[in-house]
Amino acid sequence: MPIIGITCDVEERNGVLKAVVSLAYARAVASAGGTPVFLPPEIAQIPAQLKTVDALVLTGGGDPRMEAFGTPTHPAAKAMHEKRQSYEMALLDAINARGSQHGSSHAQHRDLPVLGICLGMQMMALAAGGTLDQHLPDTLGDRAEPHRGGGHPLRVTSAAAAALGIPGSGTIEAMVASHHHQGVRSPGRLRVVVTHDDGTIEAISDEGRAFYVGVQWHPERTGDPRLGQALFDALVQRCEEQR
Repeated sequence: MPIIGITCDVEERNGVLKAVVSLAYARAVASAGGTPVFLPPEIAQIPAQLKTVDALVLTGGGDPRMEAFGTPTHPAAKAMHEKRQSYEMALLDAINARGSQHGSSHAQHRDLPVLGICLGMQMMALAAGGTLDQHLPDTLGDRAEPHRGGGHPLRVTSAAAAALGIPGSGTIEAMVASHHHQGVRSPGRLRVVVTHDDGTIEAISDEGRAFYVGVQWHPERTGDPRLGQALFDALVQRCEEQR
């Protein structure tokens, strides 16, 4: 069974740092036939982690601290812990063979399958030189509300579904679970795959990779399997094809 590494959030409670993550990610990976493994956000452990896992799930969470990318953090942001942010950027650098601090030995991980979810997709875009819309209500007004809680309908063409690794024919129209107030403004070197009717980028990918996909919605909480479980199935299937 492919081993799928799942990133964790970082919370500080009474002066103690804790790695926390929803078990929904692990259930989705297990349902797809993979073995879920939670990855502690320790930069020194990245080489060992990448030798162990067959793929990565970059999970949702708070908002990036944008000073690291040359712009102020929006006042409405709920900043992710700096330990998580530094770890995940180092992790993305490593799997993209960009982090000189980790050495050239990481080139073998360039085609490691990756599924980024919500914050995970945003981090993928930032690592690719992209930019964020830090507060969708500033851009969309009341139209941002469906993104901020619950869910919203999403239309995915057959071509876009194929780019996400989801098999089948015809256009998919489904309700997706969504909980975010930020979005990707530009994906940098990555490609926009799905866009919401209001212009919000909903999915990105790297066409040059075997499976490097980011989605703005939460497939681990999406009831319709076509835009939910199918993404985890595609991730694990790609791992099995590479083994």
